[in-house]
Amino acid sequence: MTSSGTNRGEAAASAAWEVLLPAASAPPRARGRTLQAALRDAVRSGRLAPGTRLPSSRDLAADLGVSRGLITEAYEQLTAEGYLRSGRGAGTWVGGAVRAAPPRARDLAPRSPGARADFVAGTPDLSLFPRAAWAAAQRGVLAELPHHELGYPDPRGLPRLRTALAALLARRRGVVADPERLVVVSGVAQATALLGLVLHARGIDAVGVEDPGSPQHGALYAAAGVTAVPLPLDDEGIALGPLRASGVRSVVTTPAHQFPTGIACSARRRTGLLDWARSVDGFVLEDDYDGDFRYDRAPVGALQGLDPERVAYTGSVSKSLAPGLRLGWLLVPEALADEVVERKRTLDLGHPALDQALFARFVERGDYDRQLRRCQRAYRDRRDALVAALAEHFPGTRVTGIAAGLHVIAALPGRHGPEAEFVERATAAGVAVRPLSWYARTGTVAGPGVRLVLGYAHLSPARIREGVRLLAGTG
Repeated sequence: MTSSGTNRGEAAASAAWEVLLPAASAPPRARGRTLQAALRDAVRSGRLAPGTRLPSSRDLAADLGVSRGLITEAYEQLTAEGYLRSGRGAGTWVGGAVRAAPPRARDLAPRSPGARADFVAGTPDLSLFPRAAWAAAQRGVLAELPHHELGYPDPRGLPRLRTALAALLARRRGVVADPERLVVVSGVAQATALLGLVLHARGIDAVGVEDPGSPQHGALYAAAGVTAVPLPLDDEGIALGPLRASGVRSVVTTPAHQFPTGIACSARRRTGLLDWARSVDGFVLEDDYDGDFRYDRAPVGALQGLDPERVAYTGSVSKSLAPGLRLGWLLVPEALADEVVERKRTLDLGHPALDQALFARFVERGDYDRQLRRCQRAYRDRRDALVAALAEHFPGTRVTGIAAGLHVIAALPGRHGPEAEFVERATAAGVAVRPLSWYARTGTVAGPGVRLVLGYAHLSPARIREGVRLLAGTG
């Protein structure tokens, strides 16, 4: 062997020895598998580059202090998998088949824009999550859960949770809650996707959505092959004239607290919506995203309670506990029940059983009611702090919408200039805000001046006051 060849061989031996040395100290029964895994990872990562000649099995075994058989077996296994190549009398080399990308795990979760003050609506205060009570419920469930409940669940959800949810929703939201027609889902997003798939399969290719409204509704129905038709609002909710003229047979609505305008659907409009649904043999799809949070009076009951055969009702714990739990519910009219359940079965074979049992216990023991009361007090105080700060720093501001939920609409006095310019100045000052027009699918919202959708639930009263002060400095 030439001097350069000898050096390359020594370098290869050194590299292999360094890569595999920790694996060689593994317990005897696991040593072979550990050596193979370490060698495989070294090839994938590029630490052993394609074309590198490995030491002979005898030399490497001596270097590592292991049996020659372990090295021979590792070489043979990785050669069979394509990581190595060998030829009779030619030695063992790193193959050229591996093209692994550098390992990385990106985080695509939606994040705060990193502003000095973030008033973007939709986020609860995650520090209010009841960690101690949740941990206690988890310990209780793990101690008592029957073994068979760790198998594939009913795609609708565990009977225990559906029973507990039905009682909770009937008591708190006034729904007609039959546990047999209640489906546990991964949040309102999955409920919406299920309904979209079922409607599409029935030949319904369009659904009405509120305008302005939640951007997610249109995107979720579009993913199911259903076109979202924007429908304007008036002071009572979705305007019935445009609804009738649209030709749709299903409409999505947030009647308890419209997002984002903050209005509550009037009793007359509720009746009109149901009359319309009956007349077209259609459905109202009710998103009760924050119906538990009303601060000036008892919450208005859900629309579903008036006609459970025409209204599909959805809700979740995203605002009351945490969106990361991915836990919600869907109450379906009998006409859609079997199709929704079958879609749920084929999508994921049911929601995780442990999570369901845990939440069932949490509801049964009154912990969820206590959490709702805790959030209610905190969010009411924060809303009051925001309204007071707006009155101090923006005299003449009109706060519209009912006293509910996690956001307000603030119509600023006319002297603050065009809306787009105001938002641009706020962004430059490190204040994240969205105007009401941002939520309009048609790009326009009737009304003059600057109107902002201000979320407050995730901010302390002190942060709210400081944020409004910063916002005032941009004017």
